[in-house]
Amino acid sequence: MDFFLDVVLPIPLERLFTYKISAEEADFIKPGMRIAVPFGRSKIYTALAYNVHDNAPVAYDAKEIFQILDQKPLVNPTQLRHWEWIAQYYMCTLGEVIRSALPSAFLLESETLVLPNKEAQVNEMELADDEFLIFEALQHQTALKIGEISDIVDKKHVLSLVNRLVQKGVVVQKEELFDAYKPKLVRYIQLSEEYDDESKLEMLLEKLSRAPKQSQVVLSLFQIKAESKKPVPISKLEKESGTSRAVIKSLVDKKVLKEYHIRKDRVNYDEEQDESIKVVLNEHQTKALGAIQSNFEQNKPVLLHGVTSSGKTEVYIKLIQQCLDQGEQALYLLPEIALTLQLINRLRRYFGSKVAVYHSKYSIHERVEVWNNVLNNEEKAQIVIGARSSLFLPFSKLGLVIVDEEHENSFKQFDPAPRYHARDTALVLASYHKANTVLGSATPSIESMDNAKRGKYGYAAIHSRYGNVMLPDINLVDIKEASRKKKMKGHFSETLINAITEALELGEQIILFQNRRGFAPVVECTTCGHVAQCPNCDVSLTYHQRPNQLRCHYCGYNMALQLACLACGSNTLDKKGFGTEQIQEELKQLFPEVVVGRMDLDTTRGKYAYEKLISSFENQEMDILVGTQMVTKGLDFRNVSLVGIMNADTMLNYPDYRAHERCFQMLTQVAGRAGRTQKRGKVLIQTYNPYHQILQQVTTNDYQKMFEEQYYEREQFKYPPVVRIIKITLKDKDFNKLNEAAQWLTDSLKNVLRLQVLGPEYPPVARIRRDYLKNILIKIPRSQSAPQIKNSIKRIEKSFNAISKYKSVRLIYNVDHI
Repeated sequence: MDFFLDVVLPIPLERLFTYKISAEEADFIKPGMRIAVPFGRSKIYTALAYNVHDNAPVAYDAKEIFQILDQKPLVNPTQLRHWEWIAQYYMCTLGEVIRSALPSAFLLESETLVLPNKEAQVNEMELADDEFLIFEALQHQTALKIGEISDIVDKKHVLSLVNRLVQKGVVVQKEELFDAYKPKLVRYIQLSEEYDDESKLEMLLEKLSRAPKQSQVVLSLFQIKAESKKPVPISKLEKESGTSRAVIKSLVDKKVLKEYHIRKDRVNYDEEQDESIKVVLNEHQTKALGAIQSNFEQNKPVLLHGVTSSGKTEVYIKLIQQCLDQGEQALYLLPEIALTLQLINRLRRYFGSKVAVYHSKYSIHERVEVWNNVLNNEEKAQIVIGARSSLFLPFSKLGLVIVDEEHENSFKQFDPAPRYHARDTALVLASYHKANTVLGSATPSIESMDNAKRGKYGYAAIHSRYGNVMLPDINLVDIKEASRKKKMKGHFSETLINAITEALELGEQIILFQNRRGFAPVVECTTCGHVAQCPNCDVSLTYHQRPNQLRCHYCGYNMALQLACLACGSNTLDKKGFGTEQIQEELKQLFPEVVVGRMDLDTTRGKYAYEKLISSFENQEMDILVGTQMVTKGLDFRNVSLVGIMNADTMLNYPDYRAHERCFQMLTQVAGRAGRTQKRGKVLIQTYNPYHQILQQVTTNDYQKMFEEQYYEREQFKYPPVVRIIKITLKDKDFNKLNEAAQWLTDSLKNVLRLQVLGPEYPPVARIRRDYLKNILIKIPRSQSAPQIKNSIKRIEKSFNAISKYKSVRLIYNVDHI
């Protein structure tokens, strides 16, 4: 009897692929194991085993698998179910979910190796110049990869060259699987067994008396072993004995010392749990905890609405402790990597080494180790803190999911697929594990608050700050009036400068918020009005002062700042608008003695950049921190008394139905960084429109009024949460073809769905990386079945793809578009 295996390949194809396996393999293979399979002519992919059966495929002859890569499943059945839900709900393929979910080190892929043909008699005179270069290189190396051949001949495309050499019999090709993950092995040292008894040891020390350095190494080893029974790393012995590696090596060569290796995790936290620290909740927190627990008993997710600095984290710690007491794992989701740094330190004080961290700043090796620790339910991975990707970890006993700052749009994945929302996906993950969920925020999203009001979520609130600290005093500064009266210095009003001066004199710290990085977003010629544009995207280039460059924030294109206008040749170039770099520069001129730090995408690229910035601001090594939205989220700085918002209008006047909600959330969050101790904090918001309803609501911290007004508007114009939205983006390099294809698709959707279909319309940035874009918006009422409508859209897509003219047009689905 023949056996077959269905596998999922990590590529964007809808269907499963079937391979032939033996009876022994059929017994051994379980769903979720990695299987290396041949695909196409010569490629080898890592696929995920889906199911074993005895039905041969009809359309093709099944190939045999290449290799089984795992002894036990890497992905558990609950994960697979969850990933299938993500693929179905967010309208992508299971292969795309797997590619996004698994650390890339697990997805081994073949690399073509080119080897010399040892049996061939090669006539060197018959080889072309580039062919001879490869032949000569293979005389000195056993094999070359395609990338190495490309470097040798200095050409991008070398497959035709390799094929010519194969046909001439000069080389042979071999597909090799390369394992990307290598465990970290730490070298340890111990005394050889033959010197175990005392008499031999005395003889050894006598023998080494003429070699004082070697004698010192042996004595130091004894000393370390006497202090601690733990294995001794070579690095520690070298440091303690004050000698070099060469001395230790000579003792190993003499068989006096013995070297061995122990596998270590790359991320290790030695911090022990501090038993003396106890979390004591105040009456407001205790009340909120009680409300959460009573909702958990009804199996409801809970929205925790607590004002900034109300002590939501202490409530979370109590819930995590209860979860651990029941022998279950906890997942703590955060929108920004920057937030994990402060939180990790707080949680480690309570839970010691039980805390694991998982996010994209970690290397692939570190991510593999966290994955394995969660899979094996290790002690060191009982609590996982991470960004949205930590949802994909192989939890087996998940008991609690916390989504902190649940309103954040950073929880939404934009590119590549799956374009999932971590908050909604976490709720489904928790339901599969029968785990409890808490969504926490000082400014909940309209959708979450609507779910709480309709009874779908439980609700708990903390309305006062921890320790009865007063909420900050928020004032609006009219910069239109200040500009008219010439009371502005650069982008600073007189009111803001006075407040900064006062705070600095008291030794307090200041945060300034400007949601735009770079020095200036536009460089304009005042003679002809020409603005430097990106050649690949429909945006102006942003000026960055440090490298003196104009840079595109969409595709990365950059050029040196020109001394004269590229259109008319005049040297009358003027920088319009301002970003974080310019604010930092102006502060240095206004306050030359002050240390000013900057926190934006440009300053936080390195692995430890966040950590350095946050810790130096925490340790008061900086007086003022200028930042983009990174500074608004959940950070806890005790000495900040003043927060300044440089210009609130840019957030209000954005073409998006969520602009007002986002502006309220961002301003309230950044205001919440001020005055987190006994002294009341101060917030100054600079604006040209101080009478705008949203800004007035921020000053009074009136979330309820904002919610009611925004909900009323969404009802009038049919936007979430009143309806669900699916955005379809069409992409192509040909402008006319894109317009034609978008119109065809829109007409088909209107005919079939009979729903409100808006578009096709160009987005604010209508061309990115040389691709033109056009959007179609589908609004689905609550009363209609979303899965049926998605199936209809997929059927229309099949008809669309059947039109040969539109083959190159890409369709991108964004479900629950935000």
